[in-house]
Amino acid sequence: MIKVQGSFDLYSKSIWTILKPMEDAMYVAEKIREPAQINTVALKAYARVADAWGLSLKEAAGLADMSESTWKRAKKPDFAGELTKDQLLRLSAVIGIFKSLELYFSEPLAKSWFTRPNKGPLFGGSRPVDTAIDGGLPQILAVRTYLDALRGGA
Repeated sequence: MIKVQGSFDLYSKSIWTILKPMEDAMYVAEKIREPAQINTVALKAYARVADAWGLSLKEAAGLADMSESTWKRAKKPDFAGELTKDQLLRLSAVIGIFKSLELYFSEPLAKSWFTRPNKGPLFGGSRPVDTAIDGGLPQILAVRTYLDALRGGA
């Protein structure tokens, strides 16, 4: 497992200040829509991100915390399975990473940044996608916070 270098208190943010807005958003989304609708929208958006980044089946499944066979089924429009809160948070954060990259970098770099080796403080020369898969939700959120800080949002 690749560990996040330094403390998670990235840019003076505790994990709670990162998770709380996502938790609030999930609460609102659950009250407004049926869970099946939320799953459908999240999976469709995530599938587009995975395709845009050129993620392999294994990478896309690992990032979403699914088996490869579940990811194959989940990306089909008729998927009837339930996503866990952890999976929904992962998908939401990954979509946020994608949006941050699109805002911060030009298209070629925005599309390849997540899958290129990176010497930044969170990655130690590894690819961000690998650190996100290995580090799970905390690392995915750290990457999102890192990118938001780069573009002046933190």
